[in-house]
Amino acid sequence: MSIIVVEADRDRALQIVDGLRQAGSYDVQVIAEPTQLAQQIKTRQPDMVLIDIANPSRDTLEELALASGPMDRPVAMFVDRSDAGLSDAAIEAGVSAYVVDGLQPARVKPVLDAAVARFRMFQRMRTELAATKRALEERKVIDRAKGMIMKARGVEEDAAYTILRKAAMDQGKRVADVAAALVTAAGILS
Repeated sequence: MSIIVVEADRDRALQIVDGLRQAGSYDVQVIAEPTQLAQQIKTRQPDMVLIDIANPSRDTLEELALASGPMDRPVAMFVDRSDAGLSDAAIEAGVSAYVVDGLQPARVKPVLDAAVARFRMFQRMRTELAATKRALEERKVIDRAKGMIMKARGVEEDAAYTILRKAAMDQGKRVADVAAALVTAAGILS
């Protein structure tokens, strides 16, 4: 697993790297200057990003979280202190793990494991939500196409769906694709 550590303080960065190396076999790279963090992370494509920040402000925290690509990989953030609402802002920005009271070597591995598990859970949820939205949109298009067939042919809903399904099978396409083509064609013709 490749991990980018975002830490400006060299001594703290070395502690983190040592803690990671003791916890497992990780390919660790350190970014000391968070300017252009998004570009640096995009270039290196790590499996995970670990951010250590002493005194985060809401803007800094959100900027670091978003730059680290929280939708693409787990992001663990360690902070020395946290004001009201900062943990919520971090989680909303996509941070997988937000740990207050700094980074301790013994906590690194469990926190990384939790961040990875949480990231995967949210990734599954995003995938399922996208599939559900797509299915709902397809259902709407199919219903609209059935309505057009019912009106044009004077048939009931079941018969309209049978016609649509037969056309899909004859063309080797999905019912939703044939329905979308019908709705598009009807829009052009009207």
